[in-house]
Amino acid sequence: MGRLESLSRRKVVVFDFDGTIADTKASIIATATTVLSGWGVPETDLARVGEIIGPPFPQAFEQVFGLSHDAAVEVTRRYRDIYTNLGVEAWPAFPGFVELLTDLRAAGRGLAVASSKRANLVHRGLDDNQITDLFDIVCAKGSDDESTKTDAIVRAMRELGVSPEDTVMVGDRFHDVEAAAGCGVPCIGVLYGQTADRAELEGAGAAAVAQTVAELRELLLG
Repeated sequence: MGRLESLSRRKVVVFDFDGTIADTKASIIATATTVLSGWGVPETDLARVGEIIGPPFPQAFEQVFGLSHDAAVEVTRRYRDIYTNLGVEAWPAFPGFVELLTDLRAAGRGLAVASSKRANLVHRGLDDNQITDLFDIVCAKGSDDESTKTDAIVRAMRELGVSPEDTVMVGDRFHDVEAAAGCGVPCIGVLYGQTADRAELEGAGAAAVAQTVAELRELLLG
């Protein structure tokens, strides 16, 4: 059995949320730009704001902009004050994604979400897109949760009673690929969210890369 054929036969598919299920790039960048500008981050540095998509907050603001931990915590608080008041227009499911999830369910696949995003926002995003019921489990972060994305993937497998050999991850950044590798799970990288390029995903060890939701469908359903 070839590597790509193997991906299409796995029992459980674990999805990242931002940039994979939902098109959140514009809302994340706009909100972060507003907050960081108010914090005094120079406009030249704000060109890197898209890099905060992927890593968990507040660490993302420390890693990308060199903020101290305390500053990153406060920037995160201000960010969430704005972001939590947005609506479904800030996190629409990518075109064709609901149909993909529906067809995966019809094919007998287990579906999970593993995200570094706050759990209340992930659940809200799924609810607003009316796709919550398509997932068996949602693993995201609580308010004081220090768990990693690898921990979330492991939890999803444990709850669904499957092994790494039964599981495939889908994500849009190298963080997803590395987190999956940390628990022995291959990851399909996706480009349609425009948060990473092919070189980033392949360099991190992605098992395959999908340019579009249609290509992702082929990889997951054969």
